[in-house]
Amino acid sequence: MIDTAGTLCTAAKILKENGAVRVFATAPHALLNGDALNKIKNSCLEKVIVANTVPVKEKISKCDKIVEVSCAQLLAEGIKRVHDEKSISSLF
Repeated sequence: MIDTAGTLCTAAKILKENGAVRVFATAPHALLNGDALNKIKNSCLEKVIVANTVPVKEKISKCDKIVEVSCAQLLAEGIKRVHDEKSISSLF
């Protein structure tokens, strides 16, 4: 989860200082509170990929480093399999 992005950006900075050539991040929940967008914009992170589990479309449109992916297909298939009493383990 990315709340204010402080920990994420600090971790990315440490990775770069220790030899990482490129730094990417992923998160299932991007709350992006406070100054999170500016922290990410000004960080060494190349891309931050987030799921659309929290409505932040308007926020992320202001930061070209953030890419949102949909989890709708995965959730729909999981619900279908549970309803049909089938395994969901292969989804993960």
